[in-house]
Amino acid sequence: MALFDTIIKGGTIVEGTGLPRFIGDIGIKDGHIAKIGKLDAQDADEVLNAEGLIVAPGFVDLHTHYDAQLHWDPYCTISGWHGVTSVAVGNCGFGFAPARPEMRERLFLMMTRTEQIPYDSMVEGIGLDWDWESLPEWMDHLERQPKGVNILNYVPLNPLMIYVMGLERAKSGEPATKEEQAEMMRLVDEAMDAGMMGIAAQRLGDKTVQADYDGTPMPTDNMADEDFLALASVLRDRGEGFIQVTEAKHLDPSNPNSKADRDFVEKLAEVSQRPILYNAVVALDTHPRAHINATDWLARCNARGLRIFGQGVTVRSPFQFTLEDWNLYDSSPAWNEATQGTTEERLVKLADPEIRQRMIDEDHALIVIGVGGPIKNLTIQATPDYPELEKYVGRTVGDIAEEEGKHPINAMLDIGVAGKLKVVYLSEDLASTDHVKVGELSRDQHVIPGVSDGGAHTKFFTGGSYPTDMLTWLVRDTGELTLEDAHYHLSYLPAQAAGFVDRGFLREGAPADIVVYDLANLKRVPEIEYEIAHDVPGGEWRRVQRAEGYRWIMVNGTVTFKDGECTGASPGHLIRLNQWDQKRMAAE
Repeated sequence: MALFDTIIKGGTIVEGTGLPRFIGDIGIKDGHIAKIGKLDAQDADEVLNAEGLIVAPGFVDLHTHYDAQLHWDPYCTISGWHGVTSVAVGNCGFGFAPARPEMRERLFLMMTRTEQIPYDSMVEGIGLDWDWESLPEWMDHLERQPKGVNILNYVPLNPLMIYVMGLERAKSGEPATKEEQAEMMRLVDEAMDAGMMGIAAQRLGDKTVQADYDGTPMPTDNMADEDFLALASVLRDRGEGFIQVTEAKHLDPSNPNSKADRDFVEKLAEVSQRPILYNAVVALDTHPRAHINATDWLARCNARGLRIFGQGVTVRSPFQFTLEDWNLYDSSPAWNEATQGTTEERLVKLADPEIRQRMIDEDHALIVIGVGGPIKNLTIQATPDYPELEKYVGRTVGDIAEEEGKHPINAMLDIGVAGKLKVVYLSEDLASTDHVKVGELSRDQHVIPGVSDGGAHTKFFTGGSYPTDMLTWLVRDTGELTLEDAHYHLSYLPAQAAGFVDRGFLREGAPADIVVYDLANLKRVPEIEYEIAHDVPGGEWRRVQRAEGYRWIMVNGTVTFKDGECTGASPGHLIRLNQWDQKRMAAE
């Protein structure tokens, strides 16, 4: 019998913790790294020749929405194509458990607008005959699913609130009763016993940019502070767990210097005494010190013992969208109203002068809370089937508006309505494309790159390509990061912060989650205009970016992708945390 199942031979090893790279071999046995050093190829059943290639830990993505997609795509692509070997789901408080049978369809509907996951795709890909109701039963359900990546799960607070308080009260913004609060705390405790990683919520207030299917805020958007703090106290009492929060409930558009939301996040850290992932920190060209102010705040918090990490927007990934599907201007009530309904209904509303005037009056809301940059900076990318509109292709809405003497919103909508909502708009990138600014943000010791939103917004956005973009743009092409910097932030830091401390690095005894890649030839494909893939259940499509240059991607010692081709193996694990008591009792 061979000493090793696989030897990765002669690669440049970047082991993830920040230590310098070196050339060596890695021997893998039973899904774990058994030996790192100089190894004899004859001691392995299989040898992967990694000479001239980088060997590094698989990437860890703490902000995804693959809760639905993992049921029909075990590799959670596009993330799985880009070297991600572990993903966290349940982010922003969205998920499918706990759930009473009568709420199943409603929870599907909750994902349709806020994360743009088509209802028919969920019905076909998951079904409505669920084998779970409680959070522990959901974890057992995930255990049974084939997985091409490792899965971790936050307790999603939207279904939790609905389960205990009922839909109407959960969405009212009223605090829970003492009995309801106690029951939610009990259910979080039960979920943590089952191995869930912590709690997650978005709190974006009444003018949420990620609304429910009917345009109303999500339950957590207006969740009472005292209820969130009570659930955080469960983690404090347990001494374990992690919190993901997208916080803007207290945002005051008239006072951009308000610190109320960050003050609450600090309070959350004080009460929970646990690490927090704050979404999001970003470098902006319009506010040159935005990222410095954010990282200075993170440093001050950590100096006080508050373990707050910032989720950094580091990927160059603009939105490509049509008004048939677009909803991410929901922070404007007028846009929210106008983009509800069928294409025919949207056409009528988007042509309505009264609604348009309200959009113009609320334009500031998009600048403060919206996404995709100012409307005037949108570019007309395509006008399919409407040759009379081709004169606008490649031009910005602002230029067109100035030439035609219109407000940019009217210019945008005149073209969109004339094109029956099939006109494709290209936004600015979500963040700065200044490599110096983004490099400063990405190097910070308290910043975890990502906000991939993998599995969500798939008709608009390909944020799951962020690891490849970081390695090519910020490491290879501009030198803003070293390989050691990049792999520390892409793997080691997120894994250690989130509490699955045996992963995120290459070390003897660790699970063999490994990427082997050719840095010189690594790239996203296509780089700018995304590919459209018709691979979603229910006849739906999505925009994707694939990767080239990853020679092998391994999950728990098994190759899942070789030169971009899927092997069909599903070696991923459901990572259950907080199992110390069970392990201790087993040892005794």
